[in-house]
Amino acid sequence: MRALHNENHLIERIGWLRAAVLGANDGLISTSSLIVGVGAATTAQHEILVAGIAGLVAGAMSMAAGEYVSVSSQADTEQADLARERRELATQPDAELAELTAIYEQRGVKPDLARQVAEQMTAKDAFAAHARDELGLASHVMARPIQAALTSAATFSSGAALPLIVALLSPAGMVVWSVSVACLIGLAVLGAVGARAGGANLFKPTLRVVFWGAVAMASTALIGSLVGKAI
Repeated sequence: MRALHNENHLIERIGWLRAAVLGANDGLISTSSLIVGVGAATTAQHEILVAGIAGLVAGAMSMAAGEYVSVSSQADTEQADLARERRELATQPDAELAELTAIYEQRGVKPDLARQVAEQMTAKDAFAAHARDELGLASHVMARPIQAALTSAATFSSGAALPLIVALLSPAGMVVWSVSVACLIGLAVLGAVGARAGGANLFKPTLRVVFWGAVAMASTALIGSLVGKAI
């Protein structure tokens, strides 16, 4: 008896992976940039920490709300398409069968065989067949608003916690440099973890997030320094 060939495809991770990587990167970059910007304007550690904590809370809530709203819009569109497909299957079964047959033909199946496949798929579960093959909707790509919102808030907070801890433990006058170095290291780790989880090459994603993190911190440090001198 031949052993079953089991495959674990990385595409199944795309729903939570996108929100997790985006949330953690955003939390780390935005909070580090905020701390560096405020630190460039003042050396008062309590002011820097207050700004960082406020940034963490505001950012986490913003990420959660933004993800929930955007993914809910996607879910509404998906549900509308699925409802329309149910109606068409109930009122126009022959047309839907022909449509499914045409889809298989376009994928390279011979007309007679495509018709047979469409009939068998329709007999088993017509709605599932059309949702998958006509609309391109499968379980691993369906929108999940609450999951996306909670994941974004949690990962943003996790990313933002690193620069806050570093700022709290850093000696006076070293906050900017300590947080900057910790942020770049954290971004490199996140880039590598995200690339590994998604099955991608490690170098490009890591370099990408580190570069843009450095740009963000340098920009806010410059603005913070200019504003601090002005006031």
